Amino acid sequence: MNCPSRTEEPEGDGFNQNPSSLSADLTTREDLNGIANARELKRIASNEIKSEVDHVPDDDGTGGKGGEVVAAKGVGQQSNLVGSGPGMVALDVVDGGAAGGGRGDGNGIGADAPFPMKIFMTIRKGVTTYGKFVGPGFMISVAYIDPGNYSTDVAAGATYRFRLLFIVLMSNIFAIFLQSLCIKLGSVSGLNLAEACRAFLPRWMNYFLYVMAEGAIIATDIAEVIGTAIAINLLVPQIPLVAGCALSIVDVLLILLFYKPNGSMKGLRAFEMFVVALVLGVVICFCIQLSLIEDTPVGDVFRGYLPNSAIIESKGLYQACGILGATVMPHSLYLGSGIVQARLQEYDINNGIVPASVRSDSVEKVQYFPSLPAINFCLKYSVIELAVSLFTFALFVNSAILITAGASLYGSKAEDADLFGIYHLLSDSIAPAAGTVFALALLLSGISAGIVCTIAGQMVSEGALKWTIAPWMRRLITRSISITPSIIIAGAVGREGLSAALNGSQVALSVVLPFVSAPLIYFTCRNKYMTVRTSSNAEDLDDEEGDATTPRPTLPPDGTKMRNNWITATFAVIIWGIITVMNVANLVLLGKGDGA
Repeated sequence: MNCPSRTEEPEGDGFNQNPSSLSADLTTREDLNGIANARELKRIASNEIKSEVDHVPDDDGTGGKGGEVVAAKGVGQQSNLVGSGPGMVALDVVDGGAAGGGRGDGNGIGADAPFPMKIFMTIRKGVTTYGKFVGPGFMISVAYIDPGNYSTDVAAGATYRFRLLFIVLMSNIFAIFLQSLCIKLGSVSGLNLAEACRAFLPRWMNYFLYVMAEGAIIATDIAEVIGTAIAINLLVPQIPLVAGCALSIVDVLLILLFYKPNGSMKGLRAFEMFVVALVLGVVICFCIQLSLIEDTPVGDVFRGYLPNSAIIESKGLYQACGILGATVMPHSLYLGSGIVQARLQEYDINNGIVPASVRSDSVEKVQYFPSLPAINFCLKYSVIELAVSLFTFALFVNSAILITAGASLYGSKAEDADLFGIYHLLSDSIAPAAGTVFALALLLSGISAGIVCTIAGQMVSEGALKWTIAPWMRRLITRSISITPSIIIAGAVGREGLSAALNGSQVALSVVLPFVSAPLIYFTCRNKYMTVRTSSNAEDLDDEEGDATTPRPTLPPDGTKMRNNWITATFAVIIWGIITVMNVANLVLLGKGDGA
């Protein structure tokens, strides 16, 4: 019965500081129903937080659709209302759950399934999810198997045989660590390294870092052009080096037309799979190359990965610095922080957290800040995929180059320790096919590295300056700047000039690396920048720091802080110090004329 409830008006003229909880309602049914619904909502929310997912049955009570589950609504996320009346419950629909209704374990099988089946389904789910993240790590690994690495590894193998494999291993460990910080910066802040510098650093410092980054990208692109030209000349001797430099611009411009990081994921994955195919092609070439080497003790090769006295020698330190500069390349840091947002966007769009309008093919980039669920889901898979790509493929290729050079060029004259020399030596001493395979691997490395280098250049110009020129025009300008000195050197000096320019470009990279890596470490060690933000509460920068037109997200009062812990921060500073000392030593030795 809808009986009137007691009003229990306060007696006297003062305020009743202890009113009845039922006094303000019209009926006891409305009153008790509201309280009951409130208690039910609190109980459901508590259970959802504990279990994270729960099944929502259909209206007919037969169970939900296969694969549908609901998760407790997080802060700032879009919700779907389930039920009716005063006690509607806000829940979010996400992927996973028990198929065909009923409670499951999130892998598509029931809770009563056999234990081996659960293990199998869990492994299958992990592998399937990991497969969706394959691509960015391979694109980053391309930067570590470019023609600059060929040049430095060949020189190191010819001089010290296998003893500098330790530097190759150490450089890859440094690269994995720094690239993990790049992924963390891009995932948490939603900005790549260039955008973060524009948003958070003083304008003069942003411009200085932009000039350094563009110089490093041009130096890197020169190495790609030279490597591609040398490979074309080795494979087809009728094509001169000058023509090879000119041909290197065609493939990049044609292929980059299909790279649209803000477009559909299918197109982006197709582009990434093309780069993966190039990397695998290089790996296959060196697998064949290593199989052709004879009379090389395996123990000597593995002992090269242990620290030894070669690094304290003048020439050994110079070549170690060259390997480090060619491995931990500045443009790869910008690339690594800028290609992770696509997976985060896909997660947020599929779960209704952000609208699909954040993905656009237009030149103007729609600012996007990942949600906390997207970061928690994507960050670990992105780091794992990166580590697997670098520690297997990049480390293998760099080691294979040095091992091949050490087995075939050790003890040779200095003038033979270049890309031309190792090609002819492999063809004469092992088999003509060995030289052809080496040249083919060099060509694939030059093409793939040129592609990702141009992409990194686009990220730097767009992020640091908001340069809104048409993408194809920007790529044409960047590539033309790189190709012009290469053609001049090839025409005026020839083989010797190209080899010297190839090695010199790696010295330029060693100068830039400490400047580029310093802001990366600084950003990831500060809660001010490493806090999960939302695009809905972004505001324009109007202070003296950064660009006044850059949308800067405000910090939620209870935002999740994800800065580096003290162990990670300490290790980052140590790595930066080692890189800086080795690169300074590189420049000092170069100035003294030692080691080069």
